[in-house]
Amino acid sequence: MSDFNAMLQGHLDGHLATLKRLDECRETLAAIAAAWVTALKSGKKILFFGNGGSAADAQHLAAELCVRYRINRRALAGLALTTDTSVLTAHSNDYGFETVFSRQVEALAQPGDVVVGISTSGTSKNVVAGLKAAREAGCVVVSFTAEKGADCAALAHHAYCVPTPVTAFAQECHLLAGHVLCEYVEAAFKD
Repeated sequence: MSDFNAMLQGHLDGHLATLKRLDECRETLAAIAAAWVTALKSGKKILFFGNGGSAADAQHLAAELCVRYRINRRALAGLALTTDTSVLTAHSNDYGFETVFSRQVEALAQPGDVVVGISTSGTSKNVVAGLKAAREAGCVVVSFTAEKGADCAALAHHAYCVPTPVTAFAQECHLLAGHVLCEYVEAAFKD
């Protein structure tokens, strides 16, 4: 049990150190919040995508917008491009996995939509391709990454780069910020 307690303490210490540095991202997160509200108030969509745990975060945040986060309000257009298994498998089989998100962005995104690509490394080829397609479609491009942001951050109008190299801490902070963003959006859509 002492090994577990030491492991837990190490994780908590690392997570708290990362949380303390999130203030460095305040302006970026405020800009993302404003972009989300502007898009949704204009009848536009927020499209999310990523791989693995980032795919789960994409689905989670889309659901918070579409259904609700904390208050009852009208449904908002949040869409995860990671949920349609027929599209994901057909595209991957016929064209390859590298363009699975860019193809969906091409089909679904319109100018003024916000496209959020989540990649802790910032280098996932299919996320990078999806963000490139979003820029070409005239969307507001947002990336959620770890500290350096890499290719995803370079393509984004708003790059939320969690100041840590640790994947787990970055993912935890992606969801934390996502919840704050959803709460801000909800406040803008109170009846």
